[in-house]
Amino acid sequence: MRVQLIRMICAQVCVHGCMTGLRLAGPLMALRDGSSALEVGIMLALFSVTQIFLALPAGRFADRHGLKLPMLLGMSVASLGAASAAVFQNFPALCLACLLSGGATGATMISLQRHVGRISKDHAELKLAFSWLAIGPAISNFIGPFCAGVLIDYMGYQAAFIFLAILPLMAWFGVRHEVSKEPQESAPRDRSESVWDLLGIAMLRRLLYVNLFMSSCWDVHTFVVPLLGHERGISASAIGTIMGVFALCAALIRFVLPAIAQRLTEWQIMTISMFMTGVMMGVYSFLNAAWMMAICSGVLGLFLGAVQPMLMSTMHQITPEHRQGEALGVRLMMVNASSVFMPMLFGMVGTLIGVKGLFWCVSAAVTSGSSLAWGLRSDKNL
Repeated sequence: MRVQLIRMICAQVCVHGCMTGLRLAGPLMALRDGSSALEVGIMLALFSVTQIFLALPAGRFADRHGLKLPMLLGMSVASLGAASAAVFQNFPALCLACLLSGGATGATMISLQRHVGRISKDHAELKLAFSWLAIGPAISNFIGPFCAGVLIDYMGYQAAFIFLAILPLMAWFGVRHEVSKEPQESAPRDRSESVWDLLGIAMLRRLLYVNLFMSSCWDVHTFVVPLLGHERGISASAIGTIMGVFALCAALIRFVLPAIAQRLTEWQIMTISMFMTGVMMGVYSFLNAAWMMAICSGVLGLFLGAVQPMLMSTMHQITPEHRQGEALGVRLMMVNASSVFMPMLFGMVGTLIGVKGLFWCVSAAVTSGSSLAWGLRSDKNL
């Protein structure tokens, strides 16, 4: 299991690293060529837009075909996107690269998460597997932009895009020997089944609400902290440091989460994280000094970073085996829809009641919503 998990993490890093590298290289090239801030914003939104529409079909495709075929297609599409940017080096090609790499990364993440859930032998192994798998995006969030940035500085944009086109293809070395483990007595998917049937599972609905609350908190932090810092006269470098501390802590918690998961259940970790996130959101609005905001940001990163692996573990336990990929697709669709639409909602609410009021609203909603995670304890396996 350990060797398999390392291979899955490496495969995840390769595909996800392509997307994170494009998130850096694409806007930089667009700005260099004279694109407006609006055009760059639209281009970046394309990473999430494709995942909104493709996540559910990708999940169903993974349920039908297992690991290798979805991974092969996803790797190829991500590589094609980066290669198009390398060949044409213009704004339309960059937009195409964003579309393709975003959708491909979402599809491969679903197939990998589904496979890791199936190769886990028991509940304890399931928690540990998803705790370790969550380290992959933290690594790729560094490797992709770092390598792209170095190549841009020393060899130019085309070299960076060529590297990003090769990177996802390397994921095949991690999955080529894997054998999909499907349930022996699993019935084939009934064509009359719809996503509404899946959402009829009460525990899954509760879990998806928890997911929506926490992903919204992630979005509100990313969106509002720069506004709050600007309002209080904090320098751009200090605001960047505050955001960096958040990202660093969200990554670091993934390394210690396997040890925590051996002592606490999923619902306990999610309940504590959700309640403390709400509390810290409320505290945030009263802070004026950059160093205090950085500490609060780091604490938020720890709690928000701990939730996703526990969500994955819980989802695999409460979802029918033959529809686990579809459930993962629904979750990914909700996360990306939140990333696209929540900033607009936050902007409207912030205009009406102010940035501080927005923090209070989110704090009250998430703190009270922690009862949703508490309710997951009714399943004896969690």
